[in-house]
Amino acid sequence: METVDFVVGQRIRARRVAMGVSQADLGKSIGVRFQQVQKYESGTNRVSASRLWAIAEALDVHVSHFFAGIRPASADSGDKSAPKDEFGFLKEHDAVEMLSIYRSLKPAHKHAVLSFVRTLTQDATVRRFDEAK
Repeated sequence: METVDFVVGQRIRARRVAMGVSQADLGKSIGVRFQQVQKYESGTNRVSASRLWAIAEALDVHVSHFFAGIRPASADSGDKSAPKDEFGFLKEHDAVEMLSIYRSLKPAHKHAVLSFVRTLTQDATVRRFDEAK
């Protein structure tokens, strides 16, 4: 079961790894030990609002970054604590690495990579983010 705490922790980890920041360095910048960062990332410990704000500043994102794509669980699942995470793929190391590489590309290369990946998917069930929601 994935709770919002777990999903937020995974987002913290994904962003930290994408930026090449160690748990110790993140901990130092927000005033906690690396073990506490581990607990945040695993969802074992909840992150307070003020601490999440500090983490967002340290990782150079808006605090809303950690909640983007989280949707309530479906009504028929009966489990209100298990949110749907549209960005759950960020748990995969390869996905984080790919995003990190993508961010470093020139705009023209980004467009070329995106066009190439779209040709690979040819599956109508893949949602394009530039289409109306």
